[in-house]
Amino acid sequence: MTEYTKLKSYYGRDLAKLLADKVYSIFPKFQKLKFIERVDKNTKDLELKARVEVITDSLYEFLPKDYKESVNIMMNILGPPNQNETGMFRDGYWLMPIAFFVEKYGIDDFETSTNAIYQITQRSTGEYAVRPFLIRFPDRMISLMLKWSQNKNVHVRRLSSEGIRPRLPWAKKLDQFIRDPKPIIPILENLKQDESLFVKKSVANNLNDILKDNYDIGFKLLKKWSESQNTNTQWIIKHALRNELKKGNLEAKRLIPYN
Repeated sequence: MTEYTKLKSYYGRDLAKLLADKVYSIFPKFQKLKFIERVDKNTKDLELKARVEVITDSLYEFLPKDYKESVNIMMNILGPPNQNETGMFRDGYWLMPIAFFVEKYGIDDFETSTNAIYQITQRSTGEYAVRPFLIRFPDRMISLMLKWSQNKNVHVRRLSSEGIRPRLPWAKKLDQFIRDPKPIIPILENLKQDESLFVKKSVANNLNDILKDNYDIGFKLLKKWSESQNTNTQWIIKHALRNELKKGNLEAKRLIPYN
């Protein structure tokens, strides 16, 4: 990808050909040409999200009807995990239709789908794909994401926070956590000293979401964290309070060391 091309332009015929070649290498019965033509015909006048959905639906049409079998094929084309904190969209853009496949068609197979999300997020992101599962299976997903928050892979740790943000941009709001964010807190506690900037930004943004709807809960947590001298925790506190600091919130200012 290059920064000079509109993002939506990548989700058309060229991506269909890329996916078709990869899928065919694992599943020779895949009808490459029909898949490419279907995508090309139906994406030209659409915006980004609609283009992704066309590609996803085309995969669903031409892959085996057994969900596990289809996911297994797609997991075998993912390639190696991303070893860096950057590049999840630049290099992993082509995985977005696969993530959406799990999001749209996988809700009735929790194990297969969450295992797929775990693999996808190490190469791109699963932050949108997890949300239907958080809505349908909140307790199971909270338990799983609590484990992910202690994973050695930085992308998995980030997902444990980013995927559960109450107000993640461009995603369906998680109303249950807008009403009561307390189930999120143990995950954030596990991440409060994370050394990865990638993870710290997500934790701070999650807390910023919480402060918008449940100021007292969010501020109480940050006040407790402010007793720590850990520089990563202090960074998260300052970034989480950025909107309150802009408002001139005095109690927020008191949590930030002068220097």
